[in-house]
Amino acid sequence: MNSPNRLALASAQVQQDNPLLPQFEALRAAFLRAGPTTYEQRIDSLKRLRQAIVDHHEQILDAVNADFGHRSRHETFFADVIGLLGEIRHTRKHLKKWMRPRRAGWSPQFPLAKARIHYQPRGVIGIIGPWNVPVLLTLSPLVGAIAAGNRALIKTSEFCPRTAEVVTAIVGQAFAPDEVAVVNGGAEVAGHFSALPFDHLIFTGSTQIGRIVMRAASENLTPVTLELGGKSPTIISDDYPLDIAAGRIAQGKMLNGGQACIAPDYVFVPTGRRDQLVEALAVAVQKSYPTLAGNPDLTWIVNDRHYQRLQAHIADAQAKGAQVVQLNAGGAPVPAGERVLPLTVLLGVTDDMSVMQEEIFGPLLPVKTYDDLAEVISYVNSHPRPLALYHFDDNAGRTERVLEQTVSGGACVNDVLFHVAHEGLPFGGVGPSGIGRYHGFDGFVTFSHQKSVLYQSRWSVQSLIRPPYGPGLERVMRLALRWL
Repeated sequence: MNSPNRLALASAQVQQDNPLLPQFEALRAAFLRAGPTTYEQRIDSLKRLRQAIVDHHEQILDAVNADFGHRSRHETFFADVIGLLGEIRHTRKHLKKWMRPRRAGWSPQFPLAKARIHYQPRGVIGIIGPWNVPVLLTLSPLVGAIAAGNRALIKTSEFCPRTAEVVTAIVGQAFAPDEVAVVNGGAEVAGHFSALPFDHLIFTGSTQIGRIVMRAASENLTPVTLELGGKSPTIISDDYPLDIAAGRIAQGKMLNGGQACIAPDYVFVPTGRRDQLVEALAVAVQKSYPTLAGNPDLTWIVNDRHYQRLQAHIADAQAKGAQVVQLNAGGAPVPAGERVLPLTVLLGVTDDMSVMQEEIFGPLLPVKTYDDLAEVISYVNSHPRPLALYHFDDNAGRTERVLEQTVSGGACVNDVLFHVAHEGLPFGGVGPSGIGRYHGFDGFVTFSHQKSVLYQSRWSVQSLIRPPYGPGLERVMRLALRWL
């Protein structure tokens, strides 16, 4: 059996052989040399990042479009550009208040003392970005890391090489190499990256890869934030207008080709309203996407592997008895080579179908029926906790029941997806859907060390309880026992 010393030596050797170690050490050395950054320096960094994004916004649109084969220009603009700039603006507006030490409250055990929480930068933050929203979800954690006074090393997704080049150019314009750096590459590079002794590591991606990242980080006791995914349920009540619910669900399911970790994964609808829901979804799709072929507003499935994966889900569900309803409004077939899928509704789904076992990440929408809300709550609670939950209902009591009796990373009432865009709401999962939270103040806190500080007064209760102990202290302790 290996001794602790031998294990430590083996781990040190692995680090020395890591080709990314020089970049990491340059960032760490710069952080230690410069010390904590001031408010003014952090604001300046955020301004430089904002300007670099603005300067490269056309390149962002072109690169993401090329990496997907086709991605809606407007979706990229709103998600990867406007969403990111909005987060930077929110952070700049509130940063001074966030940086102030926070009072920890009064304690009867320290009646004359003061207690505060000081926010300190952790050091060097590792950021592993995903491919589905490749600019926003790579640079959004950077906003929080900079706000907290850290340096950062970024790993971009190998599935979006052109976008990775643009992210590298943005970072290169905004920061010196010893402030923020970018590495690109495939699985081997990702493995080296995860093994670095970061002061904090944030990963956005699948649960399967998240386990690998967390395992690698554990070798260095690196704290992690994992933004994963899962199967986010949508629940429609028996009296909520189906046209409104269908329009919002269709939008959420077709946005980015359904390739979003918080996309509605499956829908629960009252038994008697199932067919009406399908009709309402068809109307919603007709309004938004009157044709599929050559439609500039539709985002393609990112690559052939994912396209075939989604086709396999459909085939598996159909073979096991599901009814497949493809909502192709124009009826014209999609030309060969275009990785476009219509919104595909799957009726009569069961848990033995792969589409009900794996996160879908595409425009497939399983529909389940229910007769009593308790059935839905029981079903959700018997499955892994989701990243998001959506409830369409104007009855506040039923909504509170769903929110209180289920556990999910986040939730949205009478809409889907958009809770993630609110800068004041933390974003993150729970259990298999993720660990930790970021965005806004919560991002600042995640990437900060919260140092607890007690400012003791000249006179203190604690000075009365030093040895030698005697009967007087015994009486005080018994009084405290009754009072507490």
